[in-house]
Amino acid sequence: MAKQKRRSDCPISTALDIFGDKWTLLIIRDLMFKGKQHYVEFLQSEEKIATNILADRLHILEQHGIISKSIDPAHGSRYLYHLSVKGVDLLPMLVEMILWSARYDPATAADAEFIAAARQDLAGLLKTIKLGLKEKIAV
Repeated sequence: MAKQKRRSDCPISTALDIFGDKWTLLIIRDLMFKGKQHYVEFLQSEEKIATNILADRLHILEQHGIISKSIDPAHGSRYLYHLSVKGVDLLPMLVEMILWSARYDPATAADAEFIAAARQDLAGLLKTIKLGLKEKIAV
């Protein structure tokens, strides 16, 4: 991977350089919460990502070790995309984004049961989700 020029040593800036655009976070969302694994499944998301942007963001995520891809054993010409441990570690941040949206956007599509579970026992919810995601990590 070509070294990206760092704007600063600020940890927030560094994180934003990797996954700080809408499309990258939506791909991570789809892998993390919606069970999507195939290129075509990402294209079917309601946000309608363009094919060139999807290919670019998947490549960037793979290069940074956030996701991995493997050949789909059922269809040798297709790839399966998986979160890596590094990608799974983004879970608390995404859950906090969901909670923030549920608090400040009355029209959000956040699942009411998910929000209630997070508000009641955030640590327990994160642990449960993380265990499920780690089971899906490609080895």
